[in-house]
Amino acid sequence: MTNWINTVSRDHVERGVRGRFTQANHGKPHMLRKMARGDWIIFYSPKAVYPDGAPLQAFTAIGRVADDEPYQADVSPDVQPWRRNVDFLDCVDTPIRPLIDHLHFIEDTSRWGYKFRFGVFRIDDHDREIIRSAMVEATAAARAGEETTVNP
Repeated sequence: MTNWINTVSRDHVERGVRGRFTQANHGKPHMLRKMARGDWIIFYSPKAVYPDGAPLQAFTAIGRVADDEPYQADVSPDVQPWRRNVDFLDCVDTPIRPLIDHLHFIEDTSRWGYKFRFGVFRIDDHDREIIRSAMVEATAAARAGEETTVNP
């Protein structure tokens, strides 16, 4: 099992979560072919909206690859991106800054955003668990807050 980070604006991540899929590198298949069923994939969103949205710098979704091969979607005659199906976990946006000092893939904390320029890249189990835990704990805390607000 491999752990991946896919760098995608939040608006595009939200479309993928609704449709239960991911794309990578502007719809190209190369990195998607390296993924296998059961691999973890975490989405990092530098911006809220592509291309000129407000900075976000947060992990915005996490899931597991749910198919065996990439497939080409027929969005329109001119747009046929490659995709993988993903089973997403319930989570909330989780800012990266509090996690930077704990992540192995960040080699230089003064240039922490450098790695995300590659679009899709591998991370180790330690980093996956740091990010997954933060996203799931934030989700539980948000739910607890909602329940407290609804039922004081």
